[in-house]
Amino acid sequence: MDSEKENSRYRRDTRRPHSEGARAGYHDDGIRTAQRSEGTRAGQYSDSMRQAQHAGGTRTAQRNDRAQSGQKKNGAHNFIVQGSILAIAGIVCRIIGMFYRIPLIDIIGTKGNGYYTSAYSIYNILLIVSSYSLPLAISKLISVRLANNRYEDVKRVLRIALLYATLAGGAMFAVMFFGSSRIAVMLGKPFCEYALKTLAPTIWIMAYLGVLRGYFQGTGSMVPTAVSQIFEQVVNAVISIVMAYLLFNYGLRSNIVYSETEYSYAFGAAGGTIGTGAGAATALIFFIIMLLIFGRTIVPADRGALRADGSRAESRRRTESYGTVMKTLLLTLLPILVSSTIYNISTVLDDFIFSNAMNRIGMAASVVLLWGVFGEYRILFNIPVAIANSMSSSVIPSLSNAVAVKDRRLIVTKIRLSIQFTMLIAIPAAVGMAVLADPICNLLYHGQDNATLINVLRLGSIAIIFFSLSTITNAILQGLGHLTEPLINSALSLIIHIGVLFALILVCRLSLYAVIIANIVFAAVVSLFNDICIHKHVKFHSDFKKTFIAPLIASAVMGVAAMFIYLLISILLPQQLLKGRVGLLIALMPAIGAAVIIYLIMLLLLRAFTKEELIEMPMGRTLYSIASRLRLM
Repeated sequence: MDSEKENSRYRRDTRRPHSEGARAGYHDDGIRTAQRSEGTRAGQYSDSMRQAQHAGGTRTAQRNDRAQSGQKKNGAHNFIVQGSILAIAGIVCRIIGMFYRIPLIDIIGTKGNGYYTSAYSIYNILLIVSSYSLPLAISKLISVRLANNRYEDVKRVLRIALLYATLAGGAMFAVMFFGSSRIAVMLGKPFCEYALKTLAPTIWIMAYLGVLRGYFQGTGSMVPTAVSQIFEQVVNAVISIVMAYLLFNYGLRSNIVYSETEYSYAFGAAGGTIGTGAGAATALIFFIIMLLIFGRTIVPADRGALRADGSRAESRRRTESYGTVMKTLLLTLLPILVSSTIYNISTVLDDFIFSNAMNRIGMAASVVLLWGVFGEYRILFNIPVAIANSMSSSVIPSLSNAVAVKDRRLIVTKIRLSIQFTMLIAIPAAVGMAVLADPICNLLYHGQDNATLINVLRLGSIAIIFFSLSTITNAILQGLGHLTEPLINSALSLIIHIGVLFALILVCRLSLYAVIIANIVFAAVVSLFNDICIHKHVKFHSDFKKTFIAPLIASAVMGVAAMFIYLLISILLPQQLLKGRVGLLIALMPAIGAAVIIYLIMLLLLRAFTKEELIEMPMGRTLYSIASRLRLM
């Protein structure tokens, strides 16, 4: 019995640990189950967090897409605004240049202006060879790399461009400075040597200045270039007048010492060119300061592409080597450089051909004086053409960007607006110059016989339209990436130009008028060839009515009204007052002011632009508001 009790107790004792172990196992299973449950909830929470992050990233991406879409829409018209900024600055600079040339020519005379104009012709062609095309080429390279976020490559383009400016600018400085005597003899104006020497250092300064202007233009901002141009021109005006006065008087003493008559004119022209170098140096200092202050802001470090969740991927883009950058710069620059050289060399060739042809027909004595008249005409001619130059500086990087993202609609819009805007300015400027040539010339160049200049300006006003059109179409082809076509078109047109010039001087004996007619033919042929090429690549046709017919009709009405108002005021004013600059100004300014208003009203009546196009123009919102109140739009 006792043994049975012991066995029973033993069996209960052995079962007890098993039950406790089971209970412990159940407890552990419960913990694991709870852990699995918590893990499941945690996983579900993590999944929901990832989904939320993904949704947030998607919304961020959608916002970015909408922002980029808005930028594209704004980009279609933004280059007009940027081009307008440069155009306004260009007009201001040309006006400053026109007004400072009045006292300058009063000091050095028309003959001194002949030396001055010849020196500038050589300077311009050497400037083109060294650096004139640098802003356009560099802005194109910079804008494409910024569009693809290749910030390190942008910096390398800037460094290589500065190296190129050092070499090319220095070489052309040496050619002009040390070859000045030989060049002056070739032009048939030996005393032009002094102006060539004083102008030579400016070529080197302008090379660096061209690089920095192209850098900022490539970022899409034309404001630094516009501000620097105004600074440059103001300093140029002041220094030119002061130095021309001082050196002209020094030349008068040299005339007495050496029994000559030309030293005063030659030294005065040289003094006038010193201001050009001083103005360029001022603009270069301005850009250096801008680069030091805003350089890192404009071109940040390459931080990689933006992921959908808002983070940034590590940038694995391969940076271009300096050799590749140099090759790309040269391949971009050389076609623009050569086409610009051919396009602008016509003035140098005109000078050379005119001097030699006039000598052949026995009219060598009047060459310097007539070329001075041509220089006075070019001052007036360059004011409206400056707008086309400004638009070309804006359209090249803008078009390059549109080509890089392959947006055909944006490309066509930019081409259409750039040509239309240029013609809206060039056509009325040409009509205004022709109609008001007499009072304009007598106001600016008072106290001299302006009969030849007035006739030259009336005839040469046509060139304003064709040179503006050829300039902007050259820029369009370059912006589209077809860099050799402007070169070919300009070369073919130059051959025709030279043939026409020789024939008109030697056969028809048209003297200076031959130069004007040959220039009109040159620009017209370039415009025709460029238009054919643009149509071939983009299948683009200008709206002929809006671009040409409407501005022409509006300008004709404007011209008649301006002439009527000027003549009416001239009749009312005392004739003695009208002989001076004050009387001419009193009669001329109301006529010009009324002409602008009448022209704008006619454009609105003729529906020359849409509401959207008007708003995008300078002061467009104000003009639209006025037009709406007058129920003209």
